[in-house]
Amino acid sequence: MTEKHLEKATFAGGCFWCMVKPFDTQPGIEKVISGYTGGHTENPTYEEVCGGKTGHAEAVQITFDPEVFPYDKLLDVYFMQTDPTDAFGQFVDRGDSYRPAIFYHSEEQKKAAEKAKADLEKSGRFKKPIVTEIVPAETFYPAEGYHQDFYKKDAAHYEGYRKHSGRDQFINSHWKG
Repeated sequence: MTEKHLEKATFAGGCFWCMVKPFDTQPGIEKVISGYTGGHTENPTYEEVCGGKTGHAEAVQITFDPEVFPYDKLLDVYFMQTDPTDAFGQFVDRGDSYRPAIFYHSEEQKKAAEKAKADLEKSGRFKKPIVTEIVPAETFYPAEGYHQDFYKKDAAHYEGYRKHSGRDQFINSHWKG
């Protein structure tokens, strides 16, 4: 039996609660952790990140088996969960801590992310420019325990938040149909 080769992918796409389930339910995904990255404060708290003074974005870090679910497919899932034309937040969540960003862990991930972004731009799917940042991965700080797997822990709250955030309506109007 051969040992699995696992990789990490890190994405920011607004509220991390809404970014876990779309990845967690895919084959080859070992774990999805909600957290903070891309800023200058060590071990930030949720309140500090939301306060906008840490420079961090809410993000998810995914441990995945690229033989089962390649990075390119992760990028497809990622873009379909976000508004890649909005640099100042996602849906009802506004501010730098909710910016869309791909934090690459290797030169291969960087190239794949740049290609996916360019392909999306060329597709004409959006009238505005694609502004998702593509930046090197930095230290990832896991969020507090109550944020982990929120869609499982408090399904009613999660579904209500998602419904009223505008995310699902955006996804349905831009990606489905």
